[in-house]
Amino acid sequence: MHKLRTLESYRERLDRVTSYIHDHLEDELSFDRLAEIACLSPYHWSRIYHAIQGETIANTIRRLRLQRAADRLANTAMEVSEIVEHAKYGSAEAFGRAFKDMFGLPPASYRAKGSHAAFAAANAAVDAEGFPTEIVELPERRCAGIDHVGSYIQIDRAMSRLFSDLSAQGVLPTAPAMIGLFFDDPGLGPEEALRSRAVLPIEPGVEIGSPLVETILRGGSYARLSYTGPYADMRGAYRWLLGTWLPASGLEPGDAPIFEAYLNDPREVPQNQLRTDIHLPLQALA
Repeated sequence: MHKLRTLESYRERLDRVTSYIHDHLEDELSFDRLAEIACLSPYHWSRIYHAIQGETIANTIRRLRLQRAADRLANTAMEVSEIVEHAKYGSAEAFGRAFKDMFGLPPASYRAKGSHAAFAAANAAVDAEGFPTEIVELPERRCAGIDHVGSYIQIDRAMSRLFSDLSAQGVLPTAPAMIGLFFDDPGLGPEEALRSRAVLPIEPGVEIGSPLVETILRGGSYARLSYTGPYADMRGAYRWLLGTWLPASGLEPGDAPIFEAYLNDPREVPQNQLRTDIHLPLQALA
């Protein structure tokens, strides 16, 4: 039990670090300040972070800053020079090299030709056959979840907390299924008010207590869009699924939120190789 409490303490302290990074991505981040937040020795804390979180603190900061930059390139008209400044790179050249390493394209090419552009073209052409979508029947699943309020692209901070809590309790599944539930339309309100939830299916007998939220993933019919590419480009995938594929299908959406199943890990593969299954609930098929 003592070892379990110790591991939980380490994970809680490192969760504070990742939350602080999310909130201060566009500020100068001092490693000494992060060590203070973790309440760990500055000589050792970064090695502990790497061992427990699976990536170095420098890679976490780099990945999150570039992910936010990709979101701005794909979904806003912000000037590249301003995006570079927000991402805390000293030059456009350094930013361009780092961005291409992670996303497979230079920033300007990504803005013009990323997967979001392919979905936009399919919407313009009313092409309902352009992306792999199938009807599937899924069982009801009981999950533990952590709520997130804010940008959908930052739901990974809730996912990290969920992993930590379940691991500390000794009930994290051997092969955890990473899932995000999304409750609000990003076009209807401010980004900082968007509600979502990171969830993991768990065994029936596992108790779920605060801050975890018991969540039942509805069983039944879903349209499943198999998406490959950066999370930042997924707004285009949603527009195509709901605005082009759904009307052409003749089907009706069900009364439940869309969820995303994440099939690989952004810490382990380039962003353009991320695989996500987007599930749109459907009314019962006749």
